[in-house]
Amino acid sequence: MPPLNAGRALLPTALTPLPPGAIRPAGWLWRQLRAQADGLSGHLADFWPDVANSAWIGGAAEGWERGPYWLDGAVPLAFLLDDERLKATVARWVDAILARQHPDGWLGPLHDRSDPRRRPYDPWPVFVALKALTQYQEATGDERIVPAARRFLARLDALLDEQPLFDWGRYRWADLAVSIYWLYERAPEPWLLELAAKSFRQSFDWRAHFERFPYREKQRREQIHPPAPPEPQVTFCTDLASHVVNNAMAIKSPGVWYRLSHDPADRAAAQRIIAALDEYHGQVTGVFTGDEHLAGLGPEQGTELCAVVEYMYSLEVLLATLGDPALADRLERIAYNALPATITPDMWAHQYVQQANQVLCAVVQDRVYTNNGPDANIFGLEPNYGCCTANMHQGWPKFATHLWMRSPDGGLAAVAYAPCELSALCGGAEVSVTVETGYPFREDLAITVRADRAARFPLHLRVPAWADGATLAVDGGPAEPLEPGAFHRVEREWRGEVALKLRLPMRAELLRRPHGGVAVLRGPLVYALPVGEEWRPVRTWGWEGVRGEFANADWEVHPATAWNYALALEPARPDGGLVFEERPLGPRPFTAEGAPVVARVTGARVPGWELARGAAGPVPPSPVASDAPREELRLVPYGCARLRVTELPVLA
Repeated sequence: MPPLNAGRALLPTALTPLPPGAIRPAGWLWRQLRAQADGLSGHLADFWPDVANSAWIGGAAEGWERGPYWLDGAVPLAFLLDDERLKATVARWVDAILARQHPDGWLGPLHDRSDPRRRPYDPWPVFVALKALTQYQEATGDERIVPAARRFLARLDALLDEQPLFDWGRYRWADLAVSIYWLYERAPEPWLLELAAKSFRQSFDWRAHFERFPYREKQRREQIHPPAPPEPQVTFCTDLASHVVNNAMAIKSPGVWYRLSHDPADRAAAQRIIAALDEYHGQVTGVFTGDEHLAGLGPEQGTELCAVVEYMYSLEVLLATLGDPALADRLERIAYNALPATITPDMWAHQYVQQANQVLCAVVQDRVYTNNGPDANIFGLEPNYGCCTANMHQGWPKFATHLWMRSPDGGLAAVAYAPCELSALCGGAEVSVTVETGYPFREDLAITVRADRAARFPLHLRVPAWADGATLAVDGGPAEPLEPGAFHRVEREWRGEVALKLRLPMRAELLRRPHGGVAVLRGPLVYALPVGEEWRPVRTWGWEGVRGEFANADWEVHPATAWNYALALEPARPDGGLVFEERPLGPRPFTAEGAPVVARVTGARVPGWELARGAAGPVPPSPVASDAPREELRLVPYGCARLRVTELPVLA
């Protein structure tokens, strides 16, 4: 490991994200983000005390992580939609934070010295605030933010000599480093990189941790022990190394450090972390389990919503840093499955944890979770704990802002696919790119490039690893084959309007899961058996500013149809004989009734497969015998169903 004054250069990133607002969502993605702005994301600042009355803006409510969490998602959402009301709200927040910067440079509230749980200076929530402020600066050019960030980091530099990183900040170092690097690239002072190295040395060593990964099974209460700190410190859970959100954030940590260490082992460590989490705790949606702590491979276990959005952000940072298209395959898998499934379509309620086999969302006293409370998987305002209420907002907006990035050769790279428009300066020309598509529900993408003058620059189009037979036709020419799992480079002189037709064939595959079931994948989507939903309000919360089906209530969701089925598949066929049907792409595609594509398959009930501790029991080992009559079943994309069975046994 280099000494603090090693003087190493900061390695450039492989790709450079565009500022918030440079990409405009279109089609179904615009409607998804519009629903978010019309839902909790756009209104928490109106009524939820921890945002509306946050100590970060001079109020009397929570002054730790919740306000910055919300702002970190609200800033890109406001500029993606060019929403004047939301832009005014985030501007008010930025003004308040900057106006309250302490004379010594500290940003944010100082904690009460009389509170034994808190240290007066806790850097962790400021890590999040810096991410929000830097996004705001990129979107607006606000000249106050660079000097404010520099003053804070100078204060932090001195503080770390007296008070090393502790608790959450120690495990979440990479979020700080991202902002240090951001500032260094705009004001390249060597002490900033020395600060990054100093803080890294005080952080938890995630690379070493995963080289001898100790958490290879569900963590139970008797296995979870708090770390032994040198002095009392605040911990709201127990072992922070097995904490699900810390692990989601950790995925980017070695890649972020690689920019300063230059060590190829750091570059490779991110994929090692992903592989270990997949092997011991992975779910077919691309995330891993954690009902506060890592929870094994069972599809009945939970995955926290905070972990979903933080995993996505880790992948977005790594994509820019390393340029590995496999990371984008993973990003789409999570974004198009795990993210929409755990939030109501109108974006007014969410779960703390989701389950791959989720057949009941109810307040349950005897539950499968190790740490989470009885209401962890109901849909509501702040089930179990309010961190996800604050942090869920970054998922869709940051995904949208990372759809395209700049490439170091002066071109543009399509990192992930969704309907959108963007503008950028390339090769001396003002260039606009329009992506018209029903992806991820459709295979075809129409990409139109317009340049206001003749210019030569490359486009790099990601071809997913699953897209065997992918083709590209340029300006009416023949469809040329593309190599899966790579970026395809299109370099030419762009003049006027050029049309590209990209086809990414989606073939179904059956994935054998560790507990004996199978899961159905097709392209970036996972498919699940939807279960009829009966929504029951369990409590109401008062805010008169909104009316709607899901607003102002927390909801249990009970099964209205049978869920305990096994599939009758054709073993000689890779897709098991499933038949896929496209349906209209409506205004809300992530709903069971509005699913734009469904799969038909035969199955039969397995009467012995029942609820256990408020969740679907373990998947019966395949092949399973059943005397029940065969039925035609319909599978829908995972994100379309709030009750679903994703890992199903196979009939004998």
